[in-house]
Amino acid sequence: MFKITDLIDLQTLAESVELEFKQAQGQDGQGKLPQDFWPTYSAMANTRGGYVVLGVKEKKGQFIPVGINDPEKIKKELFNNLNNKNLVNINLLTDADVQTTLLDNKLILVIHIPIANRHQKPIFLKNNPLEFTYIRLHEGDRHCSQEQVKRMLAEQVEDSRDDKILTGFDLNDIEQESLNAYKQLLAIAKPQHPWLELNNFDLMTKIGGWRKDRQTGQEGITLAGILMFGTWQAIQDAVPHYFVDYQERPEAKTELRWVDRLCPDGTWSGNIFDFYRRTYRKLTTDLKIPFKIKDGVRQDDTLIHVALREALVNTLVHSDYTGRASILIVKRPDMFGFRNPGLMRIPPEIAIKGGETDCRNRRMHQMFLNIGAGERAGSGIPKIYSGWQSANWRAPKLYEKTEHTEQTLLELSTASLIPEYISAQLQKLFGTRFSTLDDFERMIITTAAIEGWINHQRACQLTSKHTRDVTLALPRLEAKGFLVSSGERKDKSYSLPGMEQPPSPEDVFSNALSLISDFTHSKDSLTHSEGDLTHSKNNPMSHDAMLPRIDEHRDSHGRYISPLLDRPFVDQLDALELSFRSYLLSLAKPAREKRRLTNEEMRDVISTLCNEHYIAISVLSDLTNRTAQNIRQSHLKPMVEKGELKLAFPNKPNTPKQGYTVT
Repeated sequence: MFKITDLIDLQTLAESVELEFKQAQGQDGQGKLPQDFWPTYSAMANTRGGYVVLGVKEKKGQFIPVGINDPEKIKKELFNNLNNKNLVNINLLTDADVQTTLLDNKLILVIHIPIANRHQKPIFLKNNPLEFTYIRLHEGDRHCSQEQVKRMLAEQVEDSRDDKILTGFDLNDIEQESLNAYKQLLAIAKPQHPWLELNNFDLMTKIGGWRKDRQTGQEGITLAGILMFGTWQAIQDAVPHYFVDYQERPEAKTELRWVDRLCPDGTWSGNIFDFYRRTYRKLTTDLKIPFKIKDGVRQDDTLIHVALREALVNTLVHSDYTGRASILIVKRPDMFGFRNPGLMRIPPEIAIKGGETDCRNRRMHQMFLNIGAGERAGSGIPKIYSGWQSANWRAPKLYEKTEHTEQTLLELSTASLIPEYISAQLQKLFGTRFSTLDDFERMIITTAAIEGWINHQRACQLTSKHTRDVTLALPRLEAKGFLVSSGERKDKSYSLPGMEQPPSPEDVFSNALSLISDFTHSKDSLTHSEGDLTHSKNNPMSHDAMLPRIDEHRDSHGRYISPLLDRPFVDQLDALELSFRSYLLSLAKPAREKRRLTNEEMRDVISTLCNEHYIAISVLSDLTNRTAQNIRQSHLKPMVEKGELKLAFPNKPNTPKQGYTVT
C-alpha cells in the first residue's frame, strides 16, 4: 500500500487517475463516511482499483489536509457497511487496506480499494447490479450500462466463453476445407500424432469443437468449433456482432485508407482459423529474415515472427465475441496494431510480467497450441515484449479502452528504441548522468525525447510496474533535472529541458484579453446555454453584435489567435463577428433542425464546422444542439482515433479547453 507520510507524497499521489479525495467531515464536524464513497468503491473495484483519501479538501488545485477527529468511528462505519449485503454485495477490504496517518498535524484516512477479480465482479450496490454498478472513467464514477453488467456476470460464471454447446448447429455448419487445412498443419507440427488418423467428426471431438455435457447429456458443436471452422452464416447466427478485419495501410497515419484488406466478403469462409492463416502470412511478408543455422538447419522463424504470431493468436483467443467492436489487425510502415473486443481478464501490468493466465476462449487457444501457434502459462505477452526488445524497437503499448465499447489494444512500433540522433541529444543534454538511471527511468526519458512529451498514462504503458511507482518516478526525474513539467495534477505532462512540447491551454490562453468587461461569459467558461444563441440571431443590433474588435488576440472573425497554434481557435460564440457566427449556424443547420442524424451525417457536420480552425467542444455543443458528452463520446473521440480530427492540445487530451480541427 502506498504510504502518505508528508505533503509532498500527497501532491505526488494527486497526479494518479486512481485517486479520490473526500473531506468526510460530517454535519457535526467529527467525521463521517460520505455517501458518495460507495459509488467510488464500486467503480474502482470494477476497474483498476485505487485510493480514497478522507480528510483532505481541494482548493485551486492544491490538496489541504483538514483532518478527521475520530478516524476509528469512520473505520467502524466502513467495515459495518462493507459487510451489509443490502448496501454492497462483496467486501474486498481488510484492515491492512485502511491506513490512518498524521499529515500536517491532521489525521487522515487512506483507503486502498483492490481490484475485484473476475469471479467477484460486478461489485454493485443496493442488491441491484443492473442499476447500481459503476466503473471508473477518467476521474469520475460512471454507471455501467446493462450490457456491461451482463458481460461481467457472464465472465463471472463462464471460465471458458467458447465452451458453450450451441443448439441447432451440426457438422453441416463446418467448412470442411478449413478443418482439412487444420489437420495438415497438425501433421506438420506433430507428424506422428494419433489424431491424424481420425475422421473429421472424431477430430472435432478430440480438439473440443464437439463435446458432450456429462451432467445434462447435451452434446453438439461448441462455440469454439463454429468460430474456428464454421461457415459464415453459422458464425453470424451464433455471434451476430462477429467481424474480423485486416488492413495494410501505406502511411504512418490513423486514416482508413488501405492498400490491402482482408475481411469477410463472400470470397472465403470468414472463420477464425482461415483469418489467422491469411493474416499471419500478410503480417510477415516483408520481414527481413536473418540467415541463422541451428543444428545444420536454417532458422526462418525469428523472435519477431514469434512475437507477431503470438500477438495475433492472443488477439483471437482473448476476444469477447459478444462485444460490439470488431477484431482489427493493422499493418503500417511504422507499426503493427491489434485490437480485440473485451477487456483483459488479467490487468495489463500483470500480463506483461507473465506467469498468470486466464484465457477467455480456452478451447480455441488449445486448438492453436495443437498446431504450434500460441504460448502456454501466461508467457505469450512476455514473448511479444522480448521479441520487440531483441530488435531494439520501442516497447509495445498494451492498454484497454472502456469508452463507447470495451476493447483491448496492442501497438507494436517498429521505431528504434533510441535512434542515433536521440542518443546524441540525450548525451548532449545529460552526459554520463543518463547512464546512472535505471531501465524504466531511461525509457521514460527516451520516450519524452522521441514523442516530445510524456504523461502518467503514457509512462504506465511502458512498464509492468504499479501505477504508484510511475506516479513517483515522474516527479523524481523532474527533481533531478531530467524532465520539466507543465499543467496541473492529472493534466500534467513532462518534456525534456529546453525541448519545445505541444502547447497547453494555459500557455495559449494565458494572455487572453476579454473583448469587453461586461461580457456575460468569461474566456475560461466555454459553456453556453441554448438561449445565448437566440438574442444575436434574432436581433442583429444586439449589444455584443455592436462591440468593436479591440482584442489584439482575435482575428477579423473574432476567433482567438495564438502563435503557439497553427490555426485560429473558436473558444466562445459571443466573441465571434455576427456574420461569421451566422455562417457557422448555417453549417450546423442539419443538426439543429433534425434530432436524429446518422453517425455519418453528424460527422459531416462536425467536419465542416471544424474546417480551418479549432473549435471548443462547448461551441460545437451549442451549434449542433447536442450535449457535450454526446458529441465527445459518439463522434469526436472516434473521429480523432481515425485521424479525421486532430486536437489543439494532444498532450492534454482530457482538458475541458480542448479544441478540434480537421486534419
